[in-house]
Amino acid sequence: MLDAYGVKVSRQKTLGGYKAGKEPYVMAKFFEGESHTFSEYLLVPGYSSAENIPANVSLKTPLVKFKKGEEPALSLNIPMVSAVMQAVSGPRLAIALAQQGGLSFIYGSQSAEDEAQMIREVKSYKAGFVVSDSTLTPDMTLAEVLELKEKTGHSTMPVTADGTSYGKLVGIVTSRDYRPSRDDITKKVAEFMTPVDEIISAPETTTLKEANDIIWNNKLNALPIVDTSGYLVSLVFRKDYDSHKSAPNELLDASKRYLVGAGINTRDYETRVPLLVEAGADVLCIDSSEGYSEWQARTLKWIRQTYGDSVKVGAGNVVDAEGFRFLADAGADFVKIGIGGGSICITREQKGIGRGQATSVIDVARARDAYFEETGIYIPICSDGGIVYDYHMTLALAMGSDFMMLGRYFARFDESPSNRVNVNGSYMKEYWGEGSARARNWQRYDLGGNKRGLSFVEGVDSYVPYAGPLKEGVEGSLLKVKSTMCNCGALDINELREKAKITLVSATSIVEGGAHDVLLKDQHQQVSYNFRS
Repeated sequence: MLDAYGVKVSRQKTLGGYKAGKEPYVMAKFFEGESHTFSEYLLVPGYSSAENIPANVSLKTPLVKFKKGEEPALSLNIPMVSAVMQAVSGPRLAIALAQQGGLSFIYGSQSAEDEAQMIREVKSYKAGFVVSDSTLTPDMTLAEVLELKEKTGHSTMPVTADGTSYGKLVGIVTSRDYRPSRDDITKKVAEFMTPVDEIISAPETTTLKEANDIIWNNKLNALPIVDTSGYLVSLVFRKDYDSHKSAPNELLDASKRYLVGAGINTRDYETRVPLLVEAGADVLCIDSSEGYSEWQARTLKWIRQTYGDSVKVGAGNVVDAEGFRFLADAGADFVKIGIGGGSICITREQKGIGRGQATSVIDVARARDAYFEETGIYIPICSDGGIVYDYHMTLALAMGSDFMMLGRYFARFDESPSNRVNVNGSYMKEYWGEGSARARNWQRYDLGGNKRGLSFVEGVDSYVPYAGPLKEGVEGSLLKVKSTMCNCGALDINELREKAKITLVSATSIVEGGAHDVLLKDQHQQVSYNFRS
């Protein structure tokens, strides 16, 4: 019998059989009920009072486990974390997401030293002071400048003697220094850059307020910050200061530094974890294709024996109550849910492993609540994968998720580490899975120490539509979430769970929910000519 969500309570059905002259043997266990995705559900509106407006909604949510009656050691101001992926979670995105109240998990499919350096870059970031990732050399050509601008979207680029972000500053290039339609593309940067002796700069002791006063008084868009020897330290942009002033949800630690997480695996944790902790990582996350395993239990046990509860670490992924209980008992600070639901994940078609994301969240949420009742310890759960539309976020929260891990969503923004490219006249961002041949992140597949890697991939290499700055995208998505919560009569995530009424919809209802039987003017394409009389 289906419950209120259209999912049966996770009773399992066992099929048995007989062999001649033998005892009965047991076959596979079958879960009763179907496996559903977010798109198969809708929220039914509830009573909204005059207080139910988006401005009054709080999205604060726990990140790590806590005891009943206590506050969690770490919380998020928005229920979003970025996926442990090469194409998603670099330092620039980590800073941008923390400014909005969320948290990034720097990808672990790199050397432990390089990952630790990325953590240090986020923790040492001074709001408003930007380390350039679009640095030029004097002997580069205009063609290379245009190529770099196309890749990063940056129009202001410092020029250093060696082309490094901290090199000797020799000039600066902005879009006003060249005309692509008229200038020779083989022209050297040294010929059209603004030389250092004509640049207004400031010493590294300059405060953000002083820097912005200089920008304002001199009508600048960018101010280079240099040390006493003339080496570039950072840049201050007018637009970044404006963004900082409009970020009331910034996620900060006790020292007013941005919070940042780090991905780890179950192979080299004894060497990787100490480097990440020393670098200042606030929370760790085991990045694995499947979390219900001895490998994760070993990793969690070592961290607890080495650091006690001072180091926070999440584990996963699981799709049912058994998997959750296993990781909870092993000491996980949060548990990730989802196998095969990511947009670039092909685990289900390759291996036949997984479960519908909505069904998984509902089942694990019940197990989380039961565990809390039994032990008095609340372990947050994270829905990882399956988010296609913004309203799926609200459904994930209503079904029990404390927060969501997003890959494709964040890969689209300026701040993700991947390249921005022109595909058939449209800007796109590259996006590849950690299980793809490009990532070669075989350490996340715990298959008995196979050092040569897998013989097949579980992820693809792709493009996603470019979506501009992270700030604008996140604000737009969360406005929808808050608005929907108001329609349900909820002003925080706990109240949403209490008041949400969720209905399973038919395939026809899904079609009905979008534009249909009309010709869209702005896209000049026919949706359907099946007009009803």
